[in-house]
Amino acid sequence: MVKIGIVGVGTVGESVIKNLEKNKDLISARAGKEIVVKKGVVRDLNKKRDISTPLTTDYKEVTRDDDIDIVVELMGGVEKAYEVVSDALKHKKAVVTANKALLAYHRFELQNMAVTPFEYEASVAGGIPIIKSLRDGLSANHIQEIKGIINGTCNYILSEMKKGRDYKEVLKEAQNLGYAEADPTFDVGGYDAAHKLLILASIAYNIDAKPEDILIEGIENINLTDIEFAKEFGYEIKLLGIAKKESDKIELRVHPTLIKNTQMIAKVDGVMNAVSVIGDVVGETMYYGPGAGGDATASAVISDIIEIARGNVNPMLGYKKPLENEKLTLKTADEIETKYYLRIAVNDKLGVLEKIANVLAKNHISIESFIQKPKNDFVKLLFSTHKCLEKDIKKAIKEIETFDFVIKEVNYIRIED
Repeated sequence: MVKIGIVGVGTVGESVIKNLEKNKDLISARAGKEIVVKKGVVRDLNKKRDISTPLTTDYKEVTRDDDIDIVVELMGGVEKAYEVVSDALKHKKAVVTANKALLAYHRFELQNMAVTPFEYEASVAGGIPIIKSLRDGLSANHIQEIKGIINGTCNYILSEMKKGRDYKEVLKEAQNLGYAEADPTFDVGGYDAAHKLLILASIAYNIDAKPEDILIEGIENINLTDIEFAKEFGYEIKLLGIAKKESDKIELRVHPTLIKNTQMIAKVDGVMNAVSVIGDVVGETMYYGPGAGGDATASAVISDIIEIARGNVNPMLGYKKPLENEKLTLKTADEIETKYYLRIAVNDKLGVLEKIANVLAKNHISIESFIQKPKNDFVKLLFSTHKCLEKDIKKAIKEIETFDFVIKEVNYIRIED
């Protein structure tokens, strides 16, 4: 028998308990042992829950209980969760977590601390087994690129905007449906996706980057003009987490992205997640499924519990020993090179287009396509560029915004063909 304690019995925790009971015979057969939840840890004992598991408010009753084999951390947050998980590891407990924020900041410290199994499939893309696929199934490959829709809230909003709906209207609906929090910044600002990307990049490249080290932008400035431009030129707009390896440099970024509508990942709509991985041996593989929700996340958590119950001991981030001959470093944002889309609102005056084109040319930026969209009292100029450096596009935008005929902040979206 394997006994577990769950720290954080909320939506996911309750779903783990209920599904362990519901599929008890199947899970026992696959694990080779009976799995029993001995105790749960909650903040409020008075809150009504549809479970019979004994509860406490003291996590140490779980992390230091000699009768508990696996501690499942589902409380969320960073520093308190780190305290809980560290205590569990110090007391030789195996750990399962769904906490991407914890791992975004402390995954390497936890790996160094762990002498027991540590699994975290549910931390990225909910019910999609992307961690196991990347760490185990693709372990023969040098990973050349990861490109993922790993935040369902943003994907839902952008999918609905394709129907001609306004961003603010769709965001409010997403909040009403429970897809977005009352304060949606973590999702729509790109931070949730960034945490997940960092976890995947650690497995792919063994690189210890923090959220503050990488480029992160959200979808707050996307409007219907951008959606129309995308449609006209055969693109979709998606919030993507992107990781690329070029020689000894790793590129990590999260931002709204224009991608060709013929790409498989461009066809993923609603709250679903998808991750494309390109390996040097296998080529491109694609993973699709629900990225959030109690049952989807519980499915991944339970799969980790079964893995540990079977006695499998996987290296946490996929490496039994360091890569001695491959020292990878992180690209700065300025070093990123890609195509760009620019949206510039201007007063309709003679010579406007020439002045903007001159600034772009001066900064080594070549225009690929251009559309002019007249409005009532101004004109929207929409450009797409050939590949250029991030530092050059930023410099050009800063100069363009100084012109007196530019009436709003210049908006831009990166393009991945």
